[in-house]
Amino acid sequence: MSPRRTIAVVTGTRAEFGLLEPVLRAIQSHRSLRLRTIVAGAHLTQGTWRDVAAAGFAIDAKAPMQRAGEVGRSADVAALARGVASIGKALDRLRPDVVIVLGDRIEAFAAASAAAVGGFMLAHIHGGDRAEGVADEAMRHAISKLAHLHFAATAMSRDRLVRMGERADRVFNVGSPAIDAMGETEPLSDVALEGLGLEALRPYVVVMQHPVGARDAQEKTWLLQTLAGVDAAKLQRVVMAPNADPGSHGIWAGMKKARVEPVRHLPRGLFLGLLARAAALVGNSSAGLIEAAAVRPGGLPVVNIGPRQGGRERPRNVIDCAYGEATVAKALRRALARGRHPIRGFSHPYGDGRTGPRIAALLATIDLAKVSLGKQNSY
Repeated sequence: MSPRRTIAVVTGTRAEFGLLEPVLRAIQSHRSLRLRTIVAGAHLTQGTWRDVAAAGFAIDAKAPMQRAGEVGRSADVAALARGVASIGKALDRLRPDVVIVLGDRIEAFAAASAAAVGGFMLAHIHGGDRAEGVADEAMRHAISKLAHLHFAATAMSRDRLVRMGERADRVFNVGSPAIDAMGETEPLSDVALEGLGLEALRPYVVVMQHPVGARDAQEKTWLLQTLAGVDAAKLQRVVMAPNADPGSHGIWAGMKKARVEPVRHLPRGLFLGLLARAAALVGNSSAGLIEAAAVRPGGLPVVNIGPRQGGRERPRNVIDCAYGEATVAKALRRALARGRHPIRGFSHPYGDGRTGPRIAALLATIDLAKVSLGKQNSY
């Protein structure tokens, strides 16, 4: 019997861990694979590494990156440098056969850089996507060029990777792990809603607006416009905290001015339950384009604001609009009307909910000896 392959998965944020969890679980349960988990970045500054442990995954290494209170481009540069060094040290100790990263954030870029320079095989989930409104777009493609194996979330993303020069036989359309097991989502109970300060019998809107790297004053203005547009619908709202990217100080300032106390963190199961019972999702999170379409039959209506998700494939439950109180209010009225007449029979571009097992099966069966660490473009 051949020895099990060691797979190191690097996770850096609460949101990205939610997407990676089905992959971690599938690797953990596969008899030919051995899981090693590295927690990095925002997990350590925000304490969400505990969610990884609570989900039943042994934490094999911690990789410090960001420092509490330090936000901005120069802070990200310093965090990236710390991440490359600390993740590189962890990989040298764990000696995995394959390193897995997901997406486009600096945690994934640090891990990809450490793996590529350190001589470890790299697999990238969600490469080939487009999200033109943030600087992370370039990092996603940079990670793809460092990666040896690609687990694309859609057929279009796979085609982009091949056109970027990645070998077609190393690029697999497996779907997005974000929608694995979402058919099991239960809407939040009345008690859970009341714990979030919501009246259980009244409809509510979930607001998730992340920074796009603009000046803090501009991010503050956009957030205040979004809140005003949502309030025009005269529904309850629950506001999720933004991620820590450049511009987040502006969003926090807008929340303070609007006297909003956001939900700083929800475990993924509770977050999906919150979406399952909502009237709409408003903001610029990728959850609006991926999870929201699968969280209930017909999909949760979504208002996607601004350029952050520009170029990313959209299910039919998504309505796009520009920043601004009036434009958000108008789009939300359309979304709420759509919610009263759910779309029937649309297919989800991000797969069928069996991504984790597909990735684990590929990791167990690909002939790694034929995958050269000295990459060349196929064109």
